[in-house]
Amino acid sequence: MDLNAVRMFVSVVQAGSLSAAANRLGVPLPTLSRRIRALERDLKVQLLERTVHGTRLTDAGTRLHEHANQGIDALADAEQIIRRDQADLKGRLRLSLPTGFEPWWDLLREFQRHYPAVEISVYATDRRVDLAQDGIDVALRVGTIVHEAMVARRLLSYRHVLVGTPKLLKRLEEPQTPDDLHRFPCAVWCHDANSQAIWQLGDRAVRPRAAFSTNDYLHLRSLVLKGEVVTELPPFLATDAVRNGRLRLLLPAYPLPLQEINLLYPLHRHPSSITRTYLDFCQKQFARFISLPDSRRS
Repeated sequence: MDLNAVRMFVSVVQAGSLSAAANRLGVPLPTLSRRIRALERDLKVQLLERTVHGTRLTDAGTRLHEHANQGIDALADAEQIIRRDQADLKGRLRLSLPTGFEPWWDLLREFQRHYPAVEISVYATDRRVDLAQDGIDVALRVGTIVHEAMVARRLLSYRHVLVGTPKLLKRLEEPQTPDDLHRFPCAVWCHDANSQAIWQLGDRAVRPRAAFSTNDYLHLRSLVLKGEVVTELPPFLATDAVRNGRLRLLLPAYPLPLQEINLLYPLHRHPSSITRTYLDFCQKQFARFISLPDSRRS
C-alpha cells in the first residue's frame, strides 16, 4: 500500500472534496485523482463515491479512514519527536580514533560546544576495531578502506613528513638522498614490537636505522623535538614546530606515500540523528582543525 496515497485519501476526507484537498496539499487535481484511483486498484475496493457536492465515503472507505487517520496522526507525532530531538540533539556518540590524533580533540570540543547535550565516548586505538561488535557509531581511520560492510566518508589525503631538529642536522649534515639517512639515529612507527619499519621515499624503499620504535606518534614527536632522532610524523603534528623553526622538513623531493582519512560507519545500521550530525559537522569543519602545509595537501 502506498502510504503517501493513504495520506492523500485522508486529506480528501478531511477537506470534503478532491479539489479542496488538492488545494490544501498543493498538488494538481489530476495527480490527486490518479493517486486515489491507484490506491483503490491496489486495495481492490472503491473508497470514495463522487457526487455533485464533493465526495462520500463508501463502507470500505470509512473503515480505512478510521484506521489510517490514527496511523497518520501517530506518524506525525513521531516526525515531530524526531525533529525535536534533532533540534535538541542529545544522547551518546561512541567514536573510535587513532591514538595521538590531536586535531580531532579540538574538533570534538567544538562539536560539543554546538551540541552540549551529546555525550561523547572515545575509544583510542590503532587496531582495526569491529564497529558492530565494539558498539562504535563512527570510526576515524587512516589508510585504505577494505571492509565491505562499512560506509566510508573520505575527508582528505596527506603525506607524512620526515623531520629533524636544526641542531641534529647541523651536527650530522642534512641528508640529500634517502641513502644518507643511514648515518642518522631514527625513531619509527610500528604496528607491534616484532615488525620492522620501511620508509617509502618516492621510488626508494629505505629501512631506517631504528634506535626506537613505537605505535605512538606523540612519543615520536617528543623524541624528535629533543633532538635525539629523525622520524616521520603526520604533518599536522609537525606543522607548528616547522613554522617556528624547532623542526625542519627532510628530503622533500622524496615524498612519503599518500594517506587517506575516512570516517566509517556500519553499512547495515541506519545512522542516528546524532551520527548524521557528527558526520556532516566533521566534513564541514575538519579543515579548521587539521593544519597541513599547502605543498602536502592533495
